[in-house]
Amino acid sequence: MAQTIAYLGPVGTYTEEAALLYAPDNLLTPYPTISGIGLAVSSGETDQGVVPIENSLEGSVTYTLDLLITQSGLSICNEIVIPIEHYLMSLPGTIAKDIEVIYSHPQALAQCRIYLDAKYPSAQRTASLSTVAAVTDMKNSNVPAAAIAPHRASFLHNVEVIGIDIQDNPNNLTRFVVLDKTDHAYTGNDKTSICFSFDNDSPGSLYSTLGEFAERGINLNRVESRPTKESLGQYIFLIDCDGHREDTAVRNAIEGISSKVSMLKILGSYPKWETSK
Repeated sequence: MAQTIAYLGPVGTYTEEAALLYAPDNLLTPYPTISGIGLAVSSGETDQGVVPIENSLEGSVTYTLDLLITQSGLSICNEIVIPIEHYLMSLPGTIAKDIEVIYSHPQALAQCRIYLDAKYPSAQRTASLSTVAAVTDMKNSNVPAAAIAPHRASFLHNVEVIGIDIQDNPNNLTRFVVLDKTDHAYTGNDKTSICFSFDNDSPGSLYSTLGEFAERGINLNRVESRPTKESLGQYIFLIDCDGHREDTAVRNAIEGISSKVSMLKILGSYPKWETSK
């Protein structure tokens, strides 16, 4: 029986592309917000949800991190990594030199900054809710306009591509995570995501905590922090490490840090994405 999978819409976004790559035979439904996807999964309205979590150029998606930290009933059960290829598009017949405004999601605008500075230095850059919403904004513009969006959006909206692969860095990858009520069973090629915080900020607290992983030879793939939103200078730390939470070394490391922190949450264990997929 096919599962229902929510993704950050609208139709044609990079998140839909990731969802199609992950589960092409399932029922995919676009949702307008990351928080809405989290609620849909935790409530059982949908089986799983696909959301972006980090980009190789622009960093983490804070809405997803905050969702994982604060909402109960959610786990990461898988991940997808796709290359991001940005296209510039406009209404058929638009003359490039006449373009006055360029719409896109803020991250896409940032990822094409050098191209836009060189080709459209006078055009105003205007943020849209998503790269696909940017195409609608462009079509509704009262002045000659363009939009930065995925290639598929040009077919969905019957617009003309006027710039191909316009991202400034060819190594532009976005990682997406699949949300479920439970995480993934052990596969032998896994990673685990956790978050933790301290009640008191004292010298060596973070060093000692991360040392539990170093002592056991566990590689950390990602370490970052988010404000607790309760007090200035107080942070929640998020890490991704090699291994499954059921692995002896990972389990012992998590047990080792539990007495050093005030809050500890396992966000999920899941298979590492293989680029050959």
